[in-house]
Amino acid sequence: MTIVLVHGVPETAGVWDVVRARLDAPSVAVELAGFGSATPPGFAGGRDAQVDWILRQLDAIADPVDLIGHDWGSPLALRIAVAHPDRVRSWAVDVAAVSHPDYVWHGYAQLWQTPGEGEKWMEKALASSVDDPDNLFSQLAPLGVPPAECRKMASAFDAPMASAVLDLYRSAVPNVHTGWETASSGRSVRPGLILQATTDPFDDADRSAQVAQALGADVLRLEGLGHFWMVEDPVTAATAINQWVSRQV
Repeated sequence: MTIVLVHGVPETAGVWDVVRARLDAPSVAVELAGFGSATPPGFAGGRDAQVDWILRQLDAIADPVDLIGHDWGSPLALRIAVAHPDRVRSWAVDVAAVSHPDYVWHGYAQLWQTPGEGEKWMEKALASSVDDPDNLFSQLAPLGVPPAECRKMASAFDAPMASAVLDLYRSAVPNVHTGWETASSGRSVRPGLILQATTDPFDDADRSAQVAQALGADVLRLEGLGHFWMVEDPVTAATAINQWVSRQV
């Protein structure tokens, strides 16, 4: 079986590199459209288009996959797991609270969702130096991102990614649950796992647990780890994924 990993914002598929090196099964890290590569011709942008883009990449894999989502990759993976259960054997996601009906977007997201203001923010970010201590990527270090990973993310940030980020967040107003209700409130027919990084400021344990209960998913706490758990502690991250996948035989 193949493990398929889906990244989030503001990342590329490279965020999974250190974990993939430690996985026991073959793996593929899919790249969201516009994140690290040019946006495909005719790409509509937004969450539904990104789901379709991921499904197109899954077409290259013969069997149902074990789908793992992080950050924005989590609601996208959940949507696929619920709406296209034939495409997955199992799934695991973090920040499940983002898919809760009462979730309120963080400050950056609300700014990006605001026409005009979001574009201004992106223009400033694109013009800033990789080494600027005030840019978004430098501010990821307190969240557990190693300096080398911060630089890698900053170096990959470009105009197509900026546009794709705005499209994603503006397709989920007021939140992800709106319009995708069944992706967080209907029982999953495939085995699911909610990963709770206990120091993740973008998650909420209670709401995450409620989403897990609604979906009939298991819960695994990643004690002491934050939002970027896969680069903060690759060994623990890989162990959690390996143990989950090994149960699906």
